[in-house]
Amino acid sequence: MQQLIIGTAGHIDHGKTTLVKRLTGIETDRLKEEKQRGISIELGFAPFNLPSGQKAAIVDVPGHERFIRHMLAGAFGIDMVLFTIAADESVMPQTREHMDIIEMLGVDKGVVVITKKDMVDEEWLMLVEEEISEYLEKTILKAAPVMAVSAVTGEGIPELLQIIEETAAKVVEKPVLGHARLPIDRVFSIAGFGTVVTGTLWSGQIKVGDSLELMPVQKTVKVRTLQVHNEKVGTAYAGQRVAVNLQGIEVNDIKRGYLLAESGYLTPSYRVDTKLRLLEDSSRSLKNWNRIRFHLGTDETMGRVVLLDRDQLTPGEEAFAQIVMERPIVAYKGDSFVIRYYSPVDTIGGGTILDPNAPRQKRFNEEVLNDLAVK
Repeated sequence: MQQLIIGTAGHIDHGKTTLVKRLTGIETDRLKEEKQRGISIELGFAPFNLPSGQKAAIVDVPGHERFIRHMLAGAFGIDMVLFTIAADESVMPQTREHMDIIEMLGVDKGVVVITKKDMVDEEWLMLVEEEISEYLEKTILKAAPVMAVSAVTGEGIPELLQIIEETAAKVVEKPVLGHARLPIDRVFSIAGFGTVVTGTLWSGQIKVGDSLELMPVQKTVKVRTLQVHNEKVGTAYAGQRVAVNLQGIEVNDIKRGYLLAESGYLTPSYRVDTKLRLLEDSSRSLKNWNRIRFHLGTDETMGRVVLLDRDQLTPGEEAFAQIVMERPIVAYKGDSFVIRYYSPVDTIGGGTILDPNAPRQKRFNEEVLNDLAVK
């Protein structure tokens, strides 16, 4: 494949960033506050090659509950996950929330990495491995290999790289044909070049000289240069981490959550029809017109849930629902999304987009429900 995108996941201080540094040689915590506090706040990115020469990039996400929205921005578009659980703490709250998120996104390829092996004795490690094995049984990663390592001493790292390679061979490549779509996760300026955006190319190709549409603001921009793996390229393909140098727009006019797309391909919308499911272990039910946080790609917006065939959705149930946004979003049929409760903020469910540009729907209408069932 052109490039493997690996995401990290796991509770705060369970060794994600240290593991990434050991695997790639790159320190992904680049902000002063991150270094001072010893935690990841923003997304980090690290390109590297697997032993076979396969190009890969790791998206390192924060584990702190306050930065779950950043974790979500990084989790969309990954091919597989390195799910970290620290040997000295085992399964913790954000372990569970991150697992719920990757389940909602359908990320079923991954490696469960028990980190900080050097901090516990063999007897403790065996107990933790047993506890983790029981926890994984009911998750999307129940069939994933489990590997205990120490990113400090390097024990288990060569074996982990081999397991990553074997898991990568099972990943299905993203479609390089079709329309280009790149959710933006970073925006910055480089002296002499101007505005640069980065993201994981979800589909299609982007070429130097292409005119693209910046969504949802529907502004035309031109691709000046492209980089993949810190190298200049003429064409970027689906599945690659891409840096795009844009002409015709200033840094202040772009935000994380915006999207680069082939012109005329997508339309901003305030309403999407969905198949919505609440997590079985969600702490709350969802009532009609509840306010939620809607996450798709790198975007987060507020919305209201219109339950089309009932007044309340309980944990573990799924139903057709229309989500009415407080500002326009850009979606495509078949996209996965995640919802989080408005306040207190926690991940409660997610689903699939059935109609990205939906009309206002009537509740309890047999024709509407039949139409959605067909879609």
